[in-house]
Amino acid sequence: MLKKLLLTGAVCALMTTHAYAQDVTLRLAHFAAETHPGHIAAKQFADRVAERTGGAVAVEIFPANELGSPPEQLEQTKLGAIEMNLPTQGGLDKYEKAFGTVMTPFAFRDYSHAHQVLDGPFTDWAAPLLEKQGLVMLSNWEYGFRNITNSVRPINSPEDVKGLRLRTPPELQIVAAMEGLGAATTQIAFPELPNALNQGVVDGQENPIGVIYHFKLNEFQEHLALTRHVYNSMVHVINKDVFDGLTPEQQQILREESAAAGQLMRDLVVAQEEKELAELESAGMKITRPDLKAFAAMMGPARDRVGEYSGAENMKTFLGFLD
Repeated sequence: MLKKLLLTGAVCALMTTHAYAQDVTLRLAHFAAETHPGHIAAKQFADRVAERTGGAVAVEIFPANELGSPPEQLEQTKLGAIEMNLPTQGGLDKYEKAFGTVMTPFAFRDYSHAHQVLDGPFTDWAAPLLEKQGLVMLSNWEYGFRNITNSVRPINSPEDVKGLRLRTPPELQIVAAMEGLGAATTQIAFPELPNALNQGVVDGQENPIGVIYHFKLNEFQEHLALTRHVYNSMVHVINKDVFDGLTPEQQQILREESAAAGQLMRDLVVAQEEKELAELESAGMKITRPDLKAFAAMMGPARDRVGEYSGAENMKTFLGFLD
């Protein structure tokens, strides 16, 4: 499959602007489940792009890591073997460190604050930097504030996190936040997470509510604490050479429909969270809502680690956007 994608990407790179303008199929790979708002938004994007371009631009969607793990998908998008991707900032910061600042623990007050910062000064600053890496940022979508689940005990204070064995993705920001609370972290690929939880390889994990709900992690975890320790979102990106091969009108359509799809995902994620929490609770999950001030107060070392990773100047610029 990978060899086929690379060959296809190479062919795409040789296509002329005229060929792209007339007839092109763009593959959009992402990691969300087919029931998740991210996939629903991707389908809207595909339908509207096809409609508005009269079928000249078709979008083929590959959900739930069908074309590889998130890092593999993003690498292939950068190479042009997959045209579009929906990574989080934690994926993009491997290519442009400015994106690493977004996942600073307890950076945002709420969804509205995060959206205002990301859509405004952050995009104005970071999007041109990402283009130098061969990726065009179409718009910010959603993923959500991350929360801790575990099978050992309820979490009401930072002390309750201490000693838990928690799976995290490889993003340093999340590892730093959990270790800052005294947890022992282990990096396990997401497709392997349910089995790891079921077998007790780890005590728990952390993810947005929608991920916990749609992937039914409550079947392996008794406790959920709404810690909201890190915010991140999907970011809709397209290979720059592919984007440059489209007509200006098609480029504008992609930008507009990407923004509209991102707004749909945001609306769905925010609206569904309380409903999903209620369903998780009714299914037997025990939910706590701790005072987050004590958690945020312990994030000094974690923020230092994020600043060192992202770059001191990048962190200074990002923190200036938060006021």
